Amino acid sequence: MKLGFGLMRLPRKGIVIDIPQTCEMVDLFLDAGGTYFDTAYIYPGSEDAIRKALCERHPRESYTLATKLNASIALTEKLAKTQLDTSLKRTGAGYIDYYLLHTIMEKNVQRYEKFDLWDFVREEKEAGRIRHYGFSFHGTPPLLEKLLQEHPDAEFVQLQINYCDWEDEKVCSREIYEIARRYGKPIVVMEPVKGGRLADPPENVRQLLTQADPNASFASWAIRFAASLDGVMSVLSGMSNVEQMKDNLSYMRDLTPLNDAERELMRKAAEAFHAVKSIPCTGCGYCVKGCPKGIPIPEIFAARNEQLLYGRFEAGAQMYRDAVADKACAADCIACGACERACPQHIEIIDTLKSCANTFK
Repeated sequence: MKLGFGLMRLPRKGIVIDIPQTCEMVDLFLDAGGTYFDTAYIYPGSEDAIRKALCERHPRESYTLATKLNASIALTEKLAKTQLDTSLKRTGAGYIDYYLLHTIMEKNVQRYEKFDLWDFVREEKEAGRIRHYGFSFHGTPPLLEKLLQEHPDAEFVQLQINYCDWEDEKVCSREIYEIARRYGKPIVVMEPVKGGRLADPPENVRQLLTQADPNASFASWAIRFAASLDGVMSVLSGMSNVEQMKDNLSYMRDLTPLNDAERELMRKAAEAFHAVKSIPCTGCGYCVKGCPKGIPIPEIFAARNEQLLYGRFEAGAQMYRDAVADKACAADCIACGACERACPQHIEIIDTLKSCANTFK
């Protein structure tokens, strides 16, 4: 089964991950034939949660586990390399099946070279602490080609691919997919539903997809689009509750690839989505970690998208008030640029926060 269980957006009770519900989701996934679990050192609480829900409850040979090393948050080479030790301790997995250098793009690629992390993952593979190594990528097509030429032993790549970003001029999903295929690299797909936005699309997209199949969930179109591509080994879905797990399993257990008419429908859906102005935030939260003011940037952008995508102006305003009730607001941005350096979606966050501040003042 090509469905992968992305562990960034696990269910929560308040700020704490809901372990009982996560256990139920893990069991459903394994029972359906799923094996690929994806977490990261930088996902808050995720590695500890998967130890409790998966690693301590199921035989090691019944699953494969992916996690990631993020150089952008490490002050020194030593601290970067100790992330693997921490991930192994948190997960209790014994070894990592798929280890990735995390979120590589133009803004941080030199840090991976400076800290000698490409050689590090090769050495750890030889030592048996990781079984396969690759990297997740948010950069431009020329950078991807350069990396694949310089590191031909990278065994797989993780790419942002969805029908909305397929022809997007910033994300370039199609072009980076074609480069990876040209180099013969298996592909893990991330953000197939674009941070959940394709699971709850604007009205014009909803109408198109509902007319085509009123019984299909909106998420199913997006995930099937990615899973239908040649060379894809896993499509990660960041499922947040049992209902989402059951929906994904309903069509991924026995995948029916998109036909020509459905691929054309996806093209039209992407055009319809782009016709509605919105902020292309996927809610990863990387921007918040370095913000000296602690501005809840993803929550602010979600509030504005509630207005832009769905026309729910008062609901968006309330979401904004809730987001900043005990935190800094959009107007508190000091334009230091830390958020923009971390953003994998290449959003002009400083200007967008200014716009939000004007909207919500």
